[in-house]
This record gives sequence, C-alpha cells and structure tokens, in this order.
Amino acid sequence: MEADMSWEKEAEELASKRALAQEQGGAESVARQHAKGFLTIRERIDAMLDGGSFQELGGASGDATRDSEGRLIDFKPANFVLGFGMIDGRRCVIGGEDFTLGGGSPNAAGLRKSVYAEELACNYRVPLVRLHQGAGGSVAGAGGSSAGAASKTVGAPVNAVPRFKSVAQALATVPVASAALGAVAGLPAARLVASHFSVMTEASQILVAGPKVVERALDKRQTKEDLGGPDVHARNGVVDNLVEDEAAALSEIRRFLSYLPPNVWELAPCASADDPAGRRAEELIEIVPRNRRKIYDMRRVIDLVLDEGSFFEIGRLYGRGLITGLGRLSGQPVGVLANDCRHLAGSMTEAGARKTRRLIELCDTFHLPVVSLIDEPGFMIGPDAEKAGTIRFGTAAVLAAASSVVPWASVIVRTAHGVAEAAHFGPDGFVVAWPSAKLGAIPVEGGVAAAFGREIAAADDPAAERERLEEIMLARQSVEPRAESFSIHELIDPRDTRPVLCNWIGRIQPLLPRLTGPTSFSIRP
Repeated sequence: MEADMSWEKEAEELASKRALAQEQGGAESVARQHAKGFLTIRERIDAMLDGGSFQELGGASGDATRDSEGRLIDFKPANFVLGFGMIDGRRCVIGGEDFTLGGGSPNAAGLRKSVYAEELACNYRVPLVRLHQGAGGSVAGAGGSSAGAASKTVGAPVNAVPRFKSVAQALATVPVASAALGAVAGLPAARLVASHFSVMTEASQILVAGPKVVERALDKRQTKEDLGGPDVHARNGVVDNLVEDEAAALSEIRRFLSYLPPNVWELAPCASADDPAGRRAEELIEIVPRNRRKIYDMRRVIDLVLDEGSFFEIGRLYGRGLITGLGRLSGQPVGVLANDCRHLAGSMTEAGARKTRRLIELCDTFHLPVVSLIDEPGFMIGPDAEKAGTIRFGTAAVLAAASSVVPWASVIVRTAHGVAEAAHFGPDGFVVAWPSAKLGAIPVEGGVAAAFGREIAAADDPAAERERLEEIMLARQSVEPRAESFSIHELIDPRDTRPVLCNWIGRIQPLLPRLTGPTSFSIRP
C-alpha cells in the first residue's frame, strides 16, 4: 500500500494513546490503589455496569508531548473516565476521577470530561452515575509558579456558561446518584452532594478542604477522618447512606435507580408484583400497643404493607425520628414517609424535616406517588430544637407537602399532632386511619399540663387529677367521630392496609402520565 494512501501511522498512535489510557497512572500507582483496598475507576465502572456495556468517550484524551517532527514522546491520560453504559438493561452516563493519576485532581482534559458529564446526561435524558475519589483544583494544576504570566491567557471567558448550571439542570431532569469511594474533596465533593442519592463507604472521607489546607488556614491539626469521615457526614445528612465497602455502594446505586424513570418526561418502570395485592397482614392488628407510651416497630409495618422486600431506606442514620425511602405497591414505585416512635417519639427534628422535604421533592420531580404512615407527635421541642432552627426547616417540609403535585395516601397509624402533622398529607390525598389513631392540636400530656395547670396543682391528688383530665382529652382525640363525620376517607382494619393501598394505586396510576415533564418549586422557608 502506498504511503500517501494510508493512515496507518495515525491509527497506531491512536491505539497507543488508548492503551496508555487503560494503564491509568501506571502499574505502581494502580498497585498502591489496590493495596489501600480501593478499586480503580475503570474497575468500578465495570463493576457498576452490565457486563461489556461501557462505551467510553474521550478514551484517547489527555496531555500529549511531541518532538519537533510531531512524533508522540509521552502521553498522560485524562484523569476522569466518562462514557455510556447499561444498568439492568437501562442506559446511563457514568464517570469518575482516576485517583491513580495525580490523586484525581483534574488535569485539563480530565476537568473538561468531568464538567461534560452532566450536560451529556441532560442531552440524552438518561440517569447520571458519579463514582468519586479525588480532589478539586490545585496550585500545581493551575500552572504552578508560571501561572498568571503575561504570555498566558488566564481565567474563563467572561461569557462562559456557569460551570454548575448543568449540575442544576441534571438535578431537575434526570436521576443523579453518586458514591464517595475514598477521599473526596473540593469540586468532586460538591458534585457528590448535588445528587438525588449519595452513598459513602466506611473508608471514605468528604471534605471541603483537606487537613493541610485546614491547618494552614485555621491552625488546627485534624485527620481526613476527623474532618469528614462517616461519623461526621453519614449522621449530618451530607450523604444519604453509609455502607461497608465499594461493592455495597454500587449495589445501593443500582437499587436506587431501579425505582426511578430515566428522566422527568417518563414514568418510573413498574416491576412484576409477585406479592398479592389482597394480602392481609394479621400481625398488624396487634402491632400498635394500646398503651400509647409503649413503642413499636414502624419498619415492620412498612415491610408488611409494601411489596415484599421492596423497601429501600434512605437516610437512616440522621433525622432518625423520620423514616424515608422508596418502595413498591403492586409493582408501582412509591415514596415512603413514616415516623419512628423509637427515636424522640417520632417527633420532627430539623434533620427529619430536611429528610422529609428531600423525599417529597424527589417524588414530585420523578412523579412517584407518596405513601405516608403517620405517628407524628409534632415538632421536637426544647432548647436544642430551637437552636437548630426546627421551626424553619419543619415549615419548609410542611409547605413542600402542601404544594406537592403527586398523589398521596396517608395512613394515620397512631398520632397526628401539631403543625408537623401537615407534612404527612398531600393536596387531595387519600386519607385512612387505624382504630389506634388519635388526632389533635397537641399531644394530650402537654395540652392538659398547659390548659389545666392550676386545677391540677389545686387538686388533693394532682397526679390522679392529671390522669383523669388526660383520659377525658384522649377520648376527644378519638378518630371515630372524624370517620363518622367523613373527615377522613375510611377507618380501616389495620390488616387491610395493603389491600386498601393497592386499590388506591390502581385508581391513581392512570393519573400519573399527566404529571410528566419538569417540576418547579417556589421559595420555601
């Protein structure tokens, strides 16, 4: 073949660059990654996706060094890997930092690819999965001592599109799920939390800035674990879930995405429902104690009502009085909101309110019906609750529920008190109650103490008088008069909860297609 008719030389160079990119930071860097118990980004992507489905973009991108005749001397791959793939047969965009190259701090090509990830997911209307281990920019990465020289063009163009605009657009249009799989700092940390679902492993840290920067700026010596380990961020709501290892993190992302549509213009896929819709759970007739001061297991209630094994909890380690997650009824994905009376009697703290609001907004964005199982004594009270701003965050959750656009089914299991109970009911929602339900402005104990304090103090036996008045007020909070007055749709046998909710699912499913498309939220407290 004549030399001027062939592009063999260029094809060989391209193959060489792609081969070098597959080597990532080199054998020694990969070995160090493995020695610390971490997978490389390419191994993570392969583990996340259906086998053989990864279609990489920019596989030969990076920093090339050439001699005076244009021959390739050296090639440093982009340290962000990006592409399309399939998860359980559904297409997604997936990417993450390559920690074996510069600790994941982006080189020029790597930064471009990372910024492109959200735009790509939005353009193709598919979920975005980010697998993070790396840092943001560095002094060296910005050009070192030569940065800012007169011969350089520095900064972004004045008319550049804001970098985070596509991040916001992705959250509004496609499911975004992220994992912290090691140290994650700066820009990757911001991207991590800009997700509908985030998970971190026990070996991970999430940092605005690392220990050296903190020590220089604040004169405080702390480790990465002290600053942003699981004990910090899995319990303050920065991430949703904490898992043991990388395999578990990838499994949680896979499961989270299974409940959601690929984008807001479509509906979530319904699964085959092997669990009979008419199944009655005999255990529910006695699960709530007649003594209102005794606790019970609300998660057991959830498991008995939803399709068997379908509940996926989100945020278990923070805002623990509120339970939030996703599940299925007759195969239909739903958002689940419930109170856990084992933590602060199930009262709504500021963290619980933030959890509640996030769940409602997730369901509104992706058109998932909401099922609320209610045992709400009200907002948490006391000095700590006031310092945390509970009333502001709680009111935001209430307004999120009041302006929700998806169908709601609310089951009053035991109590529904105060302003906080309004966060458990959506507009035009389907409302049922168990015979154990008690409704009122405030719990009986506090109400009697406030309203009858003088009478109780003046009684010969104050304790007996308090108990007598509480029993009278408790009778007035009975759900039966409300059911008789059609203030709720039905008073039901607890054992019928699943059949009743599955019938509701059948009624509201034809309404869901009209909800498709982007959802907007007005300002909230």
